[in-house]
Amino acid sequence: MILKAILIFALLFLFMMMGAPMAIALGASTVITLVCTTSLGITTIATACFSGLDSFPLLAVPFFILAGNLMKFGGLSNKILEFADALVGHIKGSLGMVAVVASMFFAALSGSSPATVSAIGSLTIPKMEEEGYDRAYATALNAAAGTIGVIIPPSIPFVIYGVVANCSIADMFKAGILPGILIGVVLMIVNYVAVTKNGYGMKNQANKHFSFRKLGKTLKETWLALMVPVIILGGIYAGIFTPTESAVVGIVYTLIVGVFVYKELTPATIYDALRESVLVNGQTMFLVGFSMGFARFLTMSQIPASIAAKIGAIDSKVVVFLMINLFLLIVGCFIDNISSMLILTPIFLPIVQSYGMTPVQFGIVMTVNLCIGFITPPYGANLFIASAISDVPIMNIAKKIMPMIGAMLIVLMMLTFIPTLSTFAL
Repeated sequence: MILKAILIFALLFLFMMMGAPMAIALGASTVITLVCTTSLGITTIATACFSGLDSFPLLAVPFFILAGNLMKFGGLSNKILEFADALVGHIKGSLGMVAVVASMFFAALSGSSPATVSAIGSLTIPKMEEEGYDRAYATALNAAAGTIGVIIPPSIPFVIYGVVANCSIADMFKAGILPGILIGVVLMIVNYVAVTKNGYGMKNQANKHFSFRKLGKTLKETWLALMVPVIILGGIYAGIFTPTESAVVGIVYTLIVGVFVYKELTPATIYDALRESVLVNGQTMFLVGFSMGFARFLTMSQIPASIAAKIGAIDSKVVVFLMINLFLLIVGCFIDNISSMLILTPIFLPIVQSYGMTPVQFGIVMTVNLCIGFITPPYGANLFIASAISDVPIMNIAKKIMPMIGAMLIVLMMLTFIPTLSTFAL
């Protein structure tokens, strides 16, 4: 068993260091270890890959991806920005606040962190620079705010986790609301401190005042866009439809609003949204399939049970939780959140359950851990997207994003040791 564990993880990191795509690295390391250490045929892994994809809840993933892209191409992100500006545009450091609030609203539409950065960052970063923000700081703030995309429901990682952990996806969606809001709040606090210290965004601040009239007017113009999360989440919580069905409802609603109301969805933009969704979903499902095969081999080799037994021998719950958090943070720097979730959930879930942590709470803790990986090199998907938008070197962004990571770590510790923050709505 030890030989199998050493070989499969050594091969995984070897393929990653060689630059192989994550799906290929997972599949190749699994097959080679299987052939070298067992007498089982490779059909065992092939069957595991295909059976892992045979899941109704997983259908929510491509639908949410498509819904997010239709919202991006259909002009809903612009409407969200208008509403966010009317809501918090008068606060010191207003554009930074707008970027965070808009990311929170778009997160409740797309369920994707990279999509949130792309849709909101491309609009706010140039405006923030015009208002006197440092370009690297503006890029860092948008990258950090984009992580909320996988925490505030609907969330694609929540769907994946629910499938792997055999946990209610609806409960995960309920549990993710407050943690997502908390991260948004701490990012706004960090922005306020940065603005006060460095004088960012003060060019036109004196001319900005809160007005209920302006808020009401903006709400009248944008309420159709803001209704998307209400319909999706309200329908789930009311038991009208499942998370998978809600994603389809979101697509239909977005199409109607984008085509007939905002009139920004044309045959050309719909094609672009479909094309982008197919490309992303193809990569995602390929990855999920091989991750399922990898996880199945680990289970057959009793590697998770062995690790769980060794960690479970530690008497201190605090030490165990801190060790798991640290491990997840390190893994998030190198491996994408979906792969990490598929591989590590079977390993760590039994351990945390033995210390009294519920599957829902652990799902939130794991997601927040791995979402920080979106803004930590070398993986840092949000950093790459934000860098491409702003043309700021990644290392410059990484320097500016450190206080935001620190604030998110504080929230992570709160979620780890205060269960009610993620379970109060259940």
